[in-house]
Amino acid sequence: MENKFEVIKKEKYTIIQVLAKKLDTSIAPSFKSELVMIAGNGENNMIIDLSKTEYCDSSGLSSILIANRLCKNAKGKFVLSGLQNAVERLITISQLDSVLTIEDNLEKAEKKFN
Repeated sequence: MENKFEVIKKEKYTIIQVLAKKLDTSIAPSFKSELVMIAGNGENNMIIDLSKTEYCDSSGLSSILIANRLCKNAKGKFVLSGLQNAVERLITISQLDSVLTIEDNLEKAEKKFN
């Protein structure tokens, strides 16, 4: 089975790059457990990079919200980066753009931690 996401550990934060074109019910459960595991290891600053993801459904959105909550509960920061149009629309329609910290790309997201 190919990897659907890649975890890159930096000094002050962890980047989770979603490599799948679709963040949906087929990968959301394993994605959620990966996020919980990362948070369980004491990581409270996360960037989820969705630049390769063209589609997201409610289960994908739910996993993003879980990551946001895990970071907030641990007094950390959560940033979403690289949203493509369809994903950005879903987040806007769900009115989550006011809840989530969103940056255009990974460089801008990383600047939030430096």
